[in-house]
Amino acid sequence: MKASFCALASLVLAASSVSARTVFSAIQVDGVELGHGVAVRVPSANAPITDITSKNLICNSGFIEPVSDVVASVPAGGVVAAEFHHTSAGYVGPDPSDPLDPTNKGPVLAYLAAVPDATQEDVTGLKWFKIFEQGLNPETHQWASDLLFINEGYVNITIPSCLKAGQYLLRVESISLSSASQYPGAQFFMSCAQLEVTGGGHASPETVSFPGAYTATDPGIVTNIYAVETYTPPGPAVFEC
Repeated sequence: MKASFCALASLVLAASSVSARTVFSAIQVDGVELGHGVAVRVPSANAPITDITSKNLICNSGFIEPVSDVVASVPAGGVVAAEFHHTSAGYVGPDPSDPLDPTNKGPVLAYLAAVPDATQEDVTGLKWFKIFEQGLNPETHQWASDLLFINEGYVNITIPSCLKAGQYLLRVESISLSSASQYPGAQFFMSCAQLEVTGGGHASPETVSFPGAYTATDPGIVTNIYAVETYTPPGPAVFEC
């Protein structure tokens, strides 16, 4: 009986590894860890979004309750490290698929949207601008997902130094393109962090909407990662001061 149970447990672990997913669930601000779920809206499941017309593409859905009411303070020009892990619980111990299955290749992107209140529940209609992207490095042949795996789930995102002071939502997403040769196929994993940007300047970046920023024919969404030498991530250009 014990042997059968162990065999079953091994099969379950193997199956979960094959279908590994990822969740953005914590942040560091200028090297200071805030803790799991602090200032981040963490989805309770690690299931992907595959419909780019869904409002769930904004900040995800089904958040762990209570959703954090913390708004993390970060200076313009400061660095926010987004932390991804295999499950919504964050890092729970050794896992060959933490922070994500290394076969799930794809980009990592980050956007900001100015908001009156970073803890507001309604995120529809917000205007987003891209502040970070990593795709495929044609020289090393490493994807952003490879770097995310190597860096144990951390990706450093610099807040533009010319950004207006105020409250923002930071949307960070990892996209798996392993099955993206047609639409739907790409898998989107994202959460939103709640920020108060201090200092800064008077920049007015051009913005996009979610849903709407991505299309079903976008080559950054529909692509065969096993046959490409170069790759352009979806969405607008990265805003620079």
